[in-house]
Amino acid sequence: MTSKSDLPSILIVSAEASSALYAERLLEEIRKRNLELNVFGVGSREMERLGFETVGRSEEMAVVGFKEVIAHYPKIRKVFYEILRIAKERKPKVALLLDYPDFNLRLAKKLHALGIPVVYYISPQLWAWRKGRIKLVKKYVSKMLVVFPFEKDFYLREGVKVEFVGHPLLEELTANLFNPSDRMKARARYGILDDELVLGLMPGSRKSELKNHLSTQLGVAKKLGLKYSRLKVALLVAPGLEREAIRKELRHDGAALILIQAPPFEMLRMMDVVLVASGTATLTAGLMQIPMVIMYKMSPFSAWLAKKLVRSTKYFGMVNLILGKMVAQERFQNDANEAQLVSDLEVLLSDPLKRASVGEELSRLPQLLGDKGAAKRVVDSMREYF
Repeated sequence: MTSKSDLPSILIVSAEASSALYAERLLEEIRKRNLELNVFGVGSREMERLGFETVGRSEEMAVVGFKEVIAHYPKIRKVFYEILRIAKERKPKVALLLDYPDFNLRLAKKLHALGIPVVYYISPQLWAWRKGRIKLVKKYVSKMLVVFPFEKDFYLREGVKVEFVGHPLLEELTANLFNPSDRMKARARYGILDDELVLGLMPGSRKSELKNHLSTQLGVAKKLGLKYSRLKVALLVAPGLEREAIRKELRHDGAALILIQAPPFEMLRMMDVVLVASGTATLTAGLMQIPMVIMYKMSPFSAWLAKKLVRSTKYFGMVNLILGKMVAQERFQNDANEAQLVSDLEVLLSDPLKRASVGEELSRLPQLLGDKGAAKRVVDSMREYF
């Protein structure tokens, strides 16, 4: 009988909540095909349940911003060199790196020196900022697997081998999520009445995002709760976060707060409007056609640096980038204050026609993201290496 250590190895680095979900779907596809592989790297608890060998946890490595990265640097550095040590020992057939560019592009250089092919899935947003990193991609990445059609055009112009695989979030989008009866039943389980509006708070999946966003979002909810008697407020806890730890941090005395932790689409089906931290969550909400206000706050230095580096795009919200227009209001840093966010949300909460109009705009997203089957196409693309 072949032991696990004798199997061909694959390295996967999925250091953020969204990436870990996509990697989880890849592991399910690998299992479905009965491919005998030893898969290790950075991932989530859910990935471990599928036989993934964890070197670093995505829940602990998902940080953003200069100061935040510096604070977590010792742990991140330790994981980086442990991955390299194991890679030297096992010589994986291929490394699949998802997003997380500062870590992964540096890792790609080291893996390339070891003769290990690197496939990059979920592209860094080089088309928006720090375009100079394309040199690293061209030198150390064997193939880019991209999830937006315009990314394929970008990499082709740069001479990088690239495949458009479609967006993996489409796999999570099922017809039953839009069933009105199922939506009402889901809302009823949390005591939400048919005539009540629900505002969802989505402060982010990283600890640094919770620190920067949660108190502001709760303050906004408190003010709105005093204005709208039929408003319910739900805090949507991202996968990978400890629900009880979040509960202990709450100091909320405005609108009744409902704490929900479930698969993102299941949570969002119950919402009427969301206040969401910029990131993949905006696309998830957009695919559910939920009107939203997008916010993002960082340390002052990180914000200054971001403004210096991001110059080639009009928007930072993913839904606005894909649709090519300002469908969801965006507020960054000092503009993401309670008074402004309350005003932005009131536009949506007070006007059913406005909510319907925004939902109609968002309904165009799926046709811009390719076809379902991203996990299958990614595994197909990797098969040339093992």
